[in-house]
This record gives sequence, structure tokens and C-alpha cells, in this order.
Amino acid sequence: MSNQLQKLAWMTGLALVLVNFPVLAEDDQKLINNISQLNEIEKPVTNIQQWLAQSLIQVTGVKLQATDKGIDVILETNQSDQLQLTNQSQENSYIVDIPNAQLNLPDGDVFRQEQPMEGITEVTVTNLDASTIRVMVTGETGAPQVELFDGDEGLILAVTSTVTTTQTPQTQPTPVEPEQKPSSETQPEQPSAQGETPIELIVTGEQNRYRVPNTSAGTRTDTLIRDIPQTIQVVPEEVIRDQRVTRLRDALLNVGGVVQDGGFGGTVDQLGIRGFFGGGILVDGFKDGRGGIRETANVERIEVLKGPASVLYGGVEPGGVINLVTKQPLRDPYYNAEFSVGSFSTFRPSIDISGPINPDRTLLYRINSVYETSDGFRDFNQDIQRFFISPTLKWEIGQATNLTFQFDYLNDERPFDRGFLAFGDGILDIPLKRILGEPDDVSKVEEIGFSYRLEHDFNDNWKIRNAFRYLSSDTFDYRAEPVSFNETTGILSRNFRSNDDYGETYTLQTDVVGKFTIGSINHTLLFGIDLARNTSGGTQSRLPGGLTPSIDVFNPVYNAIPRPGLDELTDVVRNSQNRNDSLGIFLQDQIAFAENLKFLVGGRLDIVDQKSINFLNDSESSQYDTAITPRLGIVYQPIEPISLYASYSQSFQPNFGTSVDGSVLEPERGTQYEVGVKSEFFDGRLAATLAAYHITKSNIATTDPANPDFSIPIGKQRNQGIELNVAGQIQRGWNVIASYSYIDAEITESNDGLAGNRPPNVPFNTASLWTTYQLQSGDLRGLGFGLGLFYVGDRLGDTDNTYTIPSYLRTDAAIFYQRDNWRAGINIQNLLNEKYFQGANFGRVAIEPGAPLTVIGSFSVTF
Repeated sequence: MSNQLQKLAWMTGLALVLVNFPVLAEDDQKLINNISQLNEIEKPVTNIQQWLAQSLIQVTGVKLQATDKGIDVILETNQSDQLQLTNQSQENSYIVDIPNAQLNLPDGDVFRQEQPMEGITEVTVTNLDASTIRVMVTGETGAPQVELFDGDEGLILAVTSTVTTTQTPQTQPTPVEPEQKPSSETQPEQPSAQGETPIELIVTGEQNRYRVPNTSAGTRTDTLIRDIPQTIQVVPEEVIRDQRVTRLRDALLNVGGVVQDGGFGGTVDQLGIRGFFGGGILVDGFKDGRGGIRETANVERIEVLKGPASVLYGGVEPGGVINLVTKQPLRDPYYNAEFSVGSFSTFRPSIDISGPINPDRTLLYRINSVYETSDGFRDFNQDIQRFFISPTLKWEIGQATNLTFQFDYLNDERPFDRGFLAFGDGILDIPLKRILGEPDDVSKVEEIGFSYRLEHDFNDNWKIRNAFRYLSSDTFDYRAEPVSFNETTGILSRNFRSNDDYGETYTLQTDVVGKFTIGSINHTLLFGIDLARNTSGGTQSRLPGGLTPSIDVFNPVYNAIPRPGLDELTDVVRNSQNRNDSLGIFLQDQIAFAENLKFLVGGRLDIVDQKSINFLNDSESSQYDTAITPRLGIVYQPIEPISLYASYSQSFQPNFGTSVDGSVLEPERGTQYEVGVKSEFFDGRLAATLAAYHITKSNIATTDPANPDFSIPIGKQRNQGIELNVAGQIQRGWNVIASYSYIDAEITESNDGLAGNRPPNVPFNTASLWTTYQLQSGDLRGLGFGLGLFYVGDRLGDTDNTYTIPSYLRTDAAIFYQRDNWRAGINIQNLLNEKYFQGANFGRVAIEPGAPLTVIGSFSVTF
């Protein structure tokens, strides 16, 4: 480099410091004040890289030292008092990022030690980027406890292994001020050794909270997503919070290929994955038979496993499953209160509190509760009233055993709203607020859930889990149901009717997980047994034909007659009870032939006993089925950030159609072939998956041509497509989650004349992008912005393909400010006030509209 270029580089570096100095935060200024004066520099630099290196704190050594509680990870530096740290927990790992520092070891820039102590699988110290050191301590079954000290030798991380550690809450960590007593999780009450003093922990924004590297949904074991030969996408709590969504369907707009199917008048979560609809929602790995809308207040993250999942969860659709992972008790006191107000008189306060009950921290609790009221954007007299509470208690019986009890209660009352009508090959153009039922149409849901989970570690490699869940659901609705629409006159005929239903589910799960090695091949073996009983039933009563007034959709008149009492609905068309008993036995082996070559092999036997009673004619039918569902997969990682995979899997789902002889049809079967690539970017901060799949579903019930009131199992559907999803951190403070999905779906066999048609509510294209950026320094540190784009393509509204639900692009935005222990924000959903439709409930007379421009203000405080 010439002398002129050397001088230019030196002057440019100096200018950067002078320009940025006035806007740096006070904490950052303290660091710069310690930089030597220019006349004290002994040797001039020769390039910008050398100048930057001189401004970084150098860590010249890393060593591990055993203690009576565990190990100390020592980062050797003589400037540890100037370090600023950010901590986070991701699944089993405790991570500390050290900005303005550089790892400079004699033998390289990476330190790694495997199995340094019992319960700790690995300690790594690396340069995350040119000016940030990352320390990662990974536990076998949970994130370890880590205390931070400033010692004579440098920065000390005192590590204590804990088999049953509970993760820190998935919210932005709270800054610890210089004179404030730190929390027990990050600081000890007394120095651990002579010469060691607690170090100041300064947190400057979220650290990669948009990427979740591990999941249990894909294997029922805690596994890296990159090692699973199937597409898995996770929506973490931070995305739910940043977008300020309260409905599961809105959170899943971030997941490609997941769209709404119906919604039963806006009262039920009916979602489809890869073009297949029905069920598929789990809570902590249990199939969830709720009759209403799921609550998100106690949800830590949403995991979406795409493709057949019967090998793990029994009878489910081949498109995949949605697993809601709930928040668990924390070892340290945590108190969060949040208050939201918004458009349409929306009012939603909530609390999330947790901590230990006894001094030994062997009894932990957590309580999540929320109340919501809203007028809604449609012109009903009936408002939304919703209350939810979920207390959880965890008992750490010993170092290797813990028992968790969880209870939840939901009471929900809201309008029953069938929505809009089809008109020609499109949708009727009427004002968004106009309803076509009656103003007092209502839906009521009451749900009670209880579960326990017992976990015991026999040793470091073998453990057993036993879990039980009970769920009861009572649902009721009363509405003026749309029947048929005369497009010439504009008259809609209706019928007053009411459903009164109940459901009870008992599920018992037992899993044994073991890790062992045969020769050089590592195995993770899973063996499990599932037992379940589901009982459901109820009635549908209608007002006799001709007594319900029709309505002019262009000039509606409501309450034309007094609303009939329930005892006047004398036409009972359904009074039945269904009971399903099921037993599932499964075996799975995750085989690592080498560090970069992994196989997944699994199979399941399901035995299902169905019984249905029709009380109207005192008839009874039953069906006894067995099904074997396999799954095979391979993952090859040519280089560490890349995973190439392929898989084959099957599914089954009990069939509720009946043949002319009264027997229940054979189960529906699904088969998928999938290939894909998973990759990591920016030193693992950003993860992406690209996949292609082909799914066929057979034995679908279709009308028996000779007996139209019955069915035969001849229907078949073929869906194929590609998907891309991305999530993580582009750089400090800049997070993103994005997806794209293309689905080519077709009914290939049918006796109803539907062969060649496209299934309803399945768009060819869906795409999403949500990104936030939070300022990391300066006087406005903590100020953040968010932008979201959610696209759903054209969908056909019915199986006859007579009309199209148009595509839409919804634009969302957010601005928020977080400082110390509080956060305030404003979220705008549907910023451009686009008129759009979520999906069709059925046929041409029940199309659910989306909400117009919605503004939500929120404030939360954490202690």
C-alpha cells in the first residue's frame, strides 16, 4: 500500500470515530474513553483492518477449570472490566455474545471442548463476526445455569449443569444497570472466589430471537432442525409479540402453504397445510380436539411439521401438523403485565408471572391469563367476550426427576358470522360491515384442560417420559343460517338453527429415549405407546321450513320476527354420539453413520375402534381398523452449513363416511415424497429451507352413485409443490421471517364428477415477509420498526369450482420502543385497508371476510 493510501486509511478510521462519537450511547462512550491518545500509539497501522483490530478487546486464551459446582470457562484478557455482554437461551444452549471483542488464540480463532463435564455436551468460543465473540455452553437436556464474573485472569463463566433447567422467558432480556443488583441467573450474590467480582451485564437488544434451531415436533426428541429430513417451520414467541397477533391463523400467515379453510362462522381454527384440511393441531405434542379458537397467551412458539406425521401422532392429515408449545415455569422470578387497546373497542389485558415457590427452587409455578373484549368490525349486537387462564406447577423431585401439572380454562362468546356470498364467478359486493344473519347470532365455547408430564433420567443417555392430558369442550351456537341465494332478486333464504355439542378426550403417552453407540455409529432410539379415547356428540335443531324470514342482501331488514326460543326449534336433524378408542405403538431410530450422514427410520402401528350411535333412529355402527405407517429419511451435510435431505412417509386418518350397508369406510391414506436443502447463513444466525414434495391421498369418501345418501371410498387427491422459508437475524437488531409456497392441487378420482377440479381454499401461491429492526446504539437505542407483507393467491371457493376467492396482499407495520423493563408499541394491520377474504366455510353462501385497517396500541412492563 502506498504512503498516500496508508494516510487515507488512517484518516478515514479517525473520521469514523469522530463522526460517530456524539451519537453513541453513554455506555459506549465509556469504552471509547479508554482508547489511547494518538500520540501514545507506538506503531502506525497500515490498513483499516489493523486499525479496527486495535480498537477491539483481545481475548488471547480460553481455558476450562473444574469447580465444586461445575466448571469455569475463562476468557483470558486484561480488559474484562470493559466488556459489554448479551445473553440468551436457545433450546439447550446458553449463549453469551461479546461485542467490540476479538478472539485471538495462538492456534486459531476457535475453541471447542466436548463433554467437559456431566450434563454439558459442548463448550465453544468463536468469533461470531469480525468484532463479536460468541460463547456457547450446551447442556444435554436443558440450558445450563451460568454466572458471570470479572476475575484476575479475565471474564469467567461459572457453569452449573442442570438436567431439568427451564429456559428463560422468550422475551427481550432486561438491561442491568451499573448500580442495580443483578438477577440470580446472571450474577451470584457473592463472588465465587478471591479476586473475582460480578461483571456488569448490559443487554443491547434481542439476539436472534427469530430463529429456533431445535424442535421436538419432527421426532418427539429434541433435535436440530437441520438434522430432520422433513420441512419444519417455527414461529417463535417474539414474532407473535412483534406482530401483536392473538389468532393462530394470523400467526401462521408467516408459514408458507398454511391457509384457512372455513372457520365455522369465525368461531373455530380450521387450517390447512399443503392443501389438506382438517385437524392437525397439537398442544405440547397432544392432539387437540378443541371446539373453538386457540389462545396464544401461553404459547412460547408454534412448530409446523409439514408432510405426513402419523408415525409420531397417529391419525392426522398428510399435509402436516401444527404444534403449540406452551410456556413453562421459570427458576427465577418473572412478572410481566401487558395491556393492549385497539380498533373496534378492543381491550386486552394479560399477565404472565412465574418463579420459585420454595427457597430450594424445587417447586416452580407459572400463570398466564388474558381477558379480551371487542365490538368486532362487523355490525353485530353480540360482542366478543373472552377469558383464559392457565396455571402450571413444576416439581423437581430430584436431580433426575421432575413432574409438571398444567391446567387451562377458556370461556369464549362471540358472534356467529357466516360472512359473504358468492355472486356469479366472484363475491357479492356489499359493505364490509353488513351481516346477512341476525345481529344476535352467537357462539359460546367453554373448555377445560388438565395435564401432567413426568420425566425421569435413568442416566445421561436414557430417559422416560409419561404424560396425560384431559380436555373437555362444550360448544353452543344459535344463528340464522344462509341456505340459498337468488342472484336475480337478491333474496337470501335462511333457517334458524342451533348446535349444542360436547367433546371429551383422554390421552396417555409414554416414551423411552435412549442414546447409544454401536461401533462408530451413534443411535437415538425412541419407543413409545399412545392411548386415547375421544367421545363427542350433540344435537342440531332447526326451525321448521318456511318459518325463518328471508333477507334482501341489498336492503336488509333484521328482526322481522321475534327470535324463536330454543324449544321452537323442533326439527331435530342430528342427535348422535361418537367414540374413538385408539392405541399407537411406534419405534424410531435416528442413526448417525458419520458427523455429516444421518438416517431417520421409524414405523407405527395404530389400532382404532370407532363406534357411532344415532339416537334419532336408534341405529349403531362400528369400525375396527389397523394401520402401519412408516417414515424413512436421509440427511447428508457436505459442509457444515448445508443439509441435503430426502424422505418418504405415510399417513392415515380414520374415515367417518358410511357405506350403504352401514359400515364405516376404510381409513384415508396418504403418501409423500420430499426432497430439500437446509442451509445456514451469517455464522448460523439465519436459516433457510427449500423443499419440493409430492403427496397423494386416497380412500376419500365420495357419493355412492347408486345410493346418494351414502359414500364409497374412491376419492383421490394429489398435491405437489415447492416451499421456501427463511428465519433469523441478518445482523444485530435486524430480524426476518419469510416464506413462499406453490401448491398444485387436483382431485384426481371422484364419483361426484369432480375429477380434474381443484380443491377449495387452496391457493397456487402464498408468500410472506416480516422484518423488524431495532436501533442498537445512540440516544434512540431500543426504538424499533416492523414491516410485514402477506400474500395469498386466488382460491376456488367450492368443490364444483363455480367461483373464485380473489387474491390479496395485506400490509402490516409496527413501531415500538423498548427500554429497561418496559415496552410500548403501535401495530397497524392491513395498513392499506385492503378488502379481502380469509376463505370459504362451504359452498357459495359462507365466505369469511378479513378485518379492515386495524390499529393496536400496547404497553408491557417486566419485573
